[in-house]
Amino acid sequence: MSRSFLVLAMPALAAAVAAPEMAITQDLVEEINSKQSSWTAHVSPRFANATVDDVKMLCGTILKGDPLYREALLPKPEELDLLRDETIPSDFDVRTNWPKCASVSGHIRDQSSCGSCWAFGSTEAFNDRRCIATGDTVLLSPEDTVSNCNFWHCFSMGCNGGHPAQAWKWFTNKGVVTGGDFDDMGKGDTCAPYSLQPCAHHVAASAKYPACPSSEYATPKIGSTCTESEYAKSYSADKKKASSSYSLSGVEKIQRDMMQYGSATGTITVYADFPTYQSGVYSHTSGKYLGGHAIKIAGWGTENGEDYWLIANSWNEMWGDHGFVKMKRGSNECGIESSVSAGTVSAEGDMVV
Repeated sequence: MSRSFLVLAMPALAAAVAAPEMAITQDLVEEINSKQSSWTAHVSPRFANATVDDVKMLCGTILKGDPLYREALLPKPEELDLLRDETIPSDFDVRTNWPKCASVSGHIRDQSSCGSCWAFGSTEAFNDRRCIATGDTVLLSPEDTVSNCNFWHCFSMGCNGGHPAQAWKWFTNKGVVTGGDFDDMGKGDTCAPYSLQPCAHHVAASAKYPACPSSEYATPKIGSTCTESEYAKSYSADKKKASSSYSLSGVEKIQRDMMQYGSATGTITVYADFPTYQSGVYSHTSGKYLGGHAIKIAGWGTENGEDYWLIANSWNEMWGDHGFVKMKRGSNECGIESSVSAGTVSAEGDMVV
């Protein structure tokens, strides 16, 4: 091989090496849809121009088997299992079961370019349960969780990943303040709204959200002061606590707990086909492992003979079925039934005033 050929070839070779792997391609979508008929894949507008690394960035939950994993919660105490003999309905949705809290339980949030899914999946489920117990529809702050449920308290590292079960333990011991979304910044009606802007890896400049940054955001740092200067309460006075926290495993135990208290926090293994989800009952079909992810389990049902869990994700409403995904139930799909966290809220201990 001549030296001149190498000189000419090197730029092309370097470009090929440097080219990022795209998260979603039309070939992947067609492969998934050709292999099964229970769910439909598409080029999601949330990830239309995203790389595999962009998706990995969002998978910030430390799963069992990882050297950094820390077990946090004991199984649910029997004295809290008050519905052990109740008939489990074929369909259940926290939004319709407790309609006064639908503005909270049906609210889809956006973790932005930060591996804070562990903080969102935990804070959102606690938010639902607190609303159900107290009637208070205020949003709670994933910003507080991702910032202050840190390595010291939760063996967690903010945007670099964490433990949703440890967050539930933190809700019990320390509590979490109120906090809306990015658009609520400056309104002064919650303590710590989420400071990272919603985004999408879209192609069209006219898309709803701005393009996500090329690198992960730094973990927000809020300390022990509300970020909203006009908010009426102090950070310490605004804290909302859980009464208990525990782990759940197995379909029926998860269902009975949700029937009594509301949404729960689940963890799943994300594969390369998951970002392509559009509708139907998802089960892993194609693609490699990308990481661990935390979500909110908001109900269950059956579609076209397929049992599913109804899941609220934190990738904004442009992803999936308006932010939701139905995941196969009963076979521990992607590990969803083996690591669920939840807890109780005392209405007497946290009354709305």
